[in-house]
Amino acid sequence: MLKLFFIGISSFVIALSGAMIPGPLFAVTVSEAPRRGWIAGPILVAGHGVLELTLLVLIISGLGSFLQLKETFVIVAFIGGGFLLFMAFSMFRSLPRLSLNNNPNRQINGSLFLSGILLSLANPYFTFWWTTIGVSYLVQSMEIGTFGVIAFFTGHILGDLAWYSALSLGVDKGKKLLNDAIYRKIVFFCALILICFSLYFIWTGVDKVKDLF
Repeated sequence: MLKLFFIGISSFVIALSGAMIPGPLFAVTVSEAPRRGWIAGPILVAGHGVLELTLLVLIISGLGSFLQLKETFVIVAFIGGGFLLFMAFSMFRSLPRLSLNNNPNRQINGSLFLSGILLSLANPYFTFWWTTIGVSYLVQSMEIGTFGVIAFFTGHILGDLAWYSALSLGVDKGKKLLNDAIYRKIVFFCALILICFSLYFIWTGVDKVKDLF
């Protein structure tokens, strides 16, 4: 029981520390929370969590070695970089009509869930984390059995949920100090962040290509 508790807590802390490092998911949470409310973070994490659960199952099923291949990293880096570029330019195009008065609806919430999946999938270091740190933790968890894996994944997803819920709640509460002009500047800045990550991912993909020959 004590070991289960340790796995859950340590998994929570590691996930929380990783989530606090700004990335694509961070940028989208900050840009969407003022208009869509505090729920933006949890919905994004829900999509993110579905992908993580899928990866966990794939690794347990024996596909972890495939995910560790340099070729896999390169493919994800190029496709992910392209997706982030597309998303950033879509944000730029939406700037003139963005408003804090737009109310969230089911369609918007659904797109946030999908964004949580796609943003995570677009990050090659997301897969890299799971095939290195994630695998090592998973191996330790599997020694205990099914409950060990459950404790590991529960702690991990709660770490992500805690940070992004707090982040979106803070941004949502701060929107009283915002107007449409400031909100558009925030979205513009977040789009620039996505472009930076996009170019970085593509550059790392090109760098990895050299190692293939």
